[in-house]
Amino acid sequence: MKLLEERILEEGVVKEGNILKVDAFLNHQMDVKLFREMGKEWKRLFADAGVNKILTIEASGIGIACVAAEEFGCRVVFAKKTQGKNLDGELLTTQITSFTKGRVFDVIVEKKFLNPGDRVLIIDDFLANGCALEGLIDLVQQSGAEVVGCGIAIEKGFQVGGQKIRDRGIRLESLAIVDSMEGGTITFRS
Repeated sequence: MKLLEERILEEGVVKEGNILKVDAFLNHQMDVKLFREMGKEWKRLFADAGVNKILTIEASGIGIACVAAEEFGCRVVFAKKTQGKNLDGELLTTQITSFTKGRVFDVIVEKKFLNPGDRVLIIDDFLANGCALEGLIDLVQQSGAEVVGCGIAIEKGFQVGGQKIRDRGIRLESLAIVDSMEGGTITFRS
């Protein structure tokens, strides 16, 4: 998606350790107009998938998932990283390792929000090693629902996550795939 690539080049910052900082428009300060265009693109890409629910993980995926859900006319479920007092009933749980935070999280969704028959599109802001996506896929599979695809804003194509998900036969559509950030210069897969 050219618009997203342009924003990454204009406002993205490459940090040590293969970190791409895009907090000016994606995951701290949010550009809802850009999110709307991303949602339209995911709707175009997954128009044939029969999506009736979107799943994401707190916190950075929530904004883009909500705007995309408007395009699909469906609800968003977000996996929580902490179990609060307001969670009750049966829970679906899995563990993920965060690339940027460098730690393991227990991830939780109340079972009543993912059901057999649901056709779930997973949406997230970044894909690096694929741990978050694999955890979300696990939650959907535990519920008996079907993962119809994964929509990622920015995929680090030089890391293993995208290939791991595609090797599982899961449809993955990334709006921008970064091939390299060597020397602080961002290049995209064409």
